[in-house]
Formats: sequence, structure tokens, C-alpha cells
Amino acid sequence: MKASLLIKFNKKLGMHFVSPIFDLYSDYLLVNQGQTTATGLSALVEGKLSHDAITRSLHQLTYGSAQLWQVVKPFVQQIADPNAVLTLDDTVEHKPYMDQNPLIRFHYDHCQRVALKGINQLTALYTGQTSSLPVAYALIEKDLLITDNKTGKTKWISRVSKQERFRQLIRQSLSNNLIFKYILADCWFSSADNFTYIAGLEQQFIMPLKNNRKVALSQADQQQGRYQPIESLGIEEHQCLAVWVTDVDFPLLLTKQVFKDGDREQGILYLVTNDLTADPVSIQTQYARRWKVEEFHKSIKSNTGYSRSPAHTVRSQSNHLFLSMLAFVKLEALRLATSKNHFALKSLLTMNAMKLAMRDLNSLKSQSTLLAKAA
Repeated sequence: MKASLLIKFNKKLGMHFVSPIFDLYSDYLLVNQGQTTATGLSALVEGKLSHDAITRSLHQLTYGSAQLWQVVKPFVQQIADPNAVLTLDDTVEHKPYMDQNPLIRFHYDHCQRVALKGINQLTALYTGQTSSLPVAYALIEKDLLITDNKTGKTKWISRVSKQERFRQLIRQSLSNNLIFKYILADCWFSSADNFTYIAGLEQQFIMPLKNNRKVALSQADQQQGRYQPIESLGIEEHQCLAVWVTDVDFPLLLTKQVFKDGDREQGILYLVTNDLTADPVSIQTQYARRWKVEEFHKSIKSNTGYSRSPAHTVRSQSNHLFLSMLAFVKLEALRLATSKNHFALKSLLTMNAMKLAMRDLNSLKSQSTLLAKAA
């Protein structure tokens, strides 16, 4: 069953929707250990594919979210599940030494809480019962130079806000007929506009609110402007409470999740959903599936050469990132076929490469008179 899934997937993968060179390049990303270059790939195939041909492919057309969907669609159809979740999250890949362009700018990294020079990618990850796959994404380009009214300094901004990109990816996923139960995201996307937008699409969401976010305990309180911070409500763990958020015309269910290390409290998460039939346990269980997007970020950065391209143009950089995600999809197919996780698969490929290198080294050593005498 698992093997047949991989075979069916590979018949589609890269053959009709991306160039054969790109299919080979994404394989190269999986086996390569260092910088990914056109020269390196050409040498790997012993010159059967020239450096110039590879470089031209990276510069000719721009591949992006639509092409990713065409590749991943057959796989998603096999894992489709009405109880799946669609998780949206962004990540910043640090590029401190590369020249700035619309793709490489300073972006705020929410994990490190500092602006970093690099690439910012927003991804929609589809998680079913057995697999997680990227189904849409946007690279945040800052191509508009403005003057900050407060500081008087110039800065680059995106013509389309990240919040609008967030809504575009949801819209794109629905237009591709994806089926899922919840949309998940972190508190950066927990805005009234996004809540209203998702509800208007007749979709359900689960997102966290910061503990100082103000809510009303009834619609009458909302109309009178009587709001209070969430942390002052005294809500108990595993309790659900109906609340009204500013500028949202419908009630949300609020629950509190406490993280503990033994008896010590480590943190609190306040989650809201527009699914009024949900209970605290199901809300927390479903939101825990958001962790898959963190695994996705870690895998593309560690296993698919995401940050290891020296390309300098926006198009070649964008295509390299697209191919990194294509490589991730291949890893996910292999994971299902072998029951080995992405890091175990990468380690296996690395070990096999080292064994071949050791064999070749021993062969060379046997030809060396000096080494033979030393032995």
C-alpha cells in the first residue's frame, strides 16, 4: 500500500508540470551536503547536463504556488480527509551576507523577536491523518520604498500585506477544492479581519489570543464597549467561555490551556474558535496539530538545501525555494514508503555517500606508493 502510493506519486512528480531538469535538481537537493550550485549538479551527472543548461532553467520561468499545487495535487488527493487541518505560518531564513533585493529584505522574526535580513515565506500546510504537505505558499517581496512618518527614515515594504497574503492562501486552497475541518495559525494572524474573513467563507478556525487581548462576555457588553483583558477573566483550564472580540459580530469559544513540567506551570495558551460545538479537549487537540508546520520549516531548512543556494536574482532564488519544497514532498512520499522520518532518510543518504567516499579513498590509497610504505 505504501509502496504503491510512492509509485503513483512519482509517475506524476516533476514530469508534466516542471522541467525534467528541475526534477533532477530537487533530487540533487536531497543528496547534496553542501552548497547547491549548477556546477555541482553538472559534476554529479558527469557533465551530461551542462552548467549553462541548469542556470538557464533557473532563470527562464518563475515557479511558485500554482506549480507546487499541480505537483502535489495527486498526493493530496490520496491523503484527503474531512478532518484535516490547514495550517498557515511564516518563517524567516537568515541571509546576512547576501545583497538585498525585493526578496531579501529585513523581516521581523517572531521567534527571535528581531528583524533579520533574509527571505520570508508564508506557507499553507495541509495535514491529514498520515501526512503533511505544503499546498500553497507566498514569498514576501518588499518592493516599495517609503518614508516612515515617525522616524523620517526610508524603508522597504510589501505592496501586499502579509495578512492579505494569509487570506489569499486560504482562498487559493479552497479554490483547489481542499477539504479540511479547521484553519490553524498563531496569534500574529488572530485579527478581527481574519476571523471575519474565514467565517464569511463558512470555514472554522482555531487561533490563540494574547493574554492582554480584550474581550466582552456578552453581545450587550460588546455594544456598550465593556471589554476586559482575557487574563482577568479567571477562566479555568479545560473550561469553555463564549466571548465577543472587538469588530467581530459573532461569538467565539475561548478555552485556556496550561503547559506544565510536573507540578510547575510553564505557560498558558488562550485559544478561540468559531466552532461553537467544540469542547476544550478537542480544541486543544486540534490546535496541537499546528506543530506540523514547525516540523515542515525544520525539514526544508535542514534536509532540502533551502538556504544553500548562492543564486542572486529574485527569479533564481524563488525557483530554488520552490525546488526545496518539491524535495520536501519527495521526502514525505519516501517517509510513507519506508516509515523513516525525514532526518533518518537524510542520514541514510549521507551515510551511503560516506561509504562510497571511503571505498574510493581506500582505492586511491592502494595506488599510492608512499601510503603503502607508511602502512
